[in-house]
Amino acid sequence: MAFCSKCGVEVPAGTGFCPRCGEAQSGVAAAPAAQSAQSGMSENVAAFLCYLLGWITGIIFFLIDKRPFVRFHAAQSIVVFGGLHVINIIIGIFFGAGMMMGGFHAFGMGAGLYGLISLISFILWILLMVKAYQHEKFEVPIAADIAKSFSGK
Repeated sequence: MAFCSKCGVEVPAGTGFCPRCGEAQSGVAAAPAAQSAQSGMSENVAAFLCYLLGWITGIIFFLIDKRPFVRFHAAQSIVVFGGLHVINIIIGIFFGAGMMMGGFHAFGMGAGLYGLISLISFILWILLMVKAYQHEKFEVPIAADIAKSFSGK
């Protein structure tokens, strides 16, 4: 199994040029070592680190790592945790304003929703890090489609 040293796509054996980027290919088939030499770490560790600090590390790895597996996980991290972060901010603003206008029942409902989203975020954070470290391409249902289009797949 050979991989392009420039873009990381799988190249059929005996092919002189990458079908995706057109880079000239050498006869060496040991591409995983060439890929890990690009960033200094294996794909599964890089994908694991995409989720470590949520959308922040997702952006960092999306910008510095060009391997398709890592870019997918970085994009999924940005979409999942960035989206949940924005939802938490909106809930805080909406129910905070509701508390100021109408009372504490809005605050209780907002705190409950905020807690539920935080729990979902924590469970997704653990699950996605474990799956990425196991070199599995776990796809969060709605976010994966956005991440695929975002990462260029």
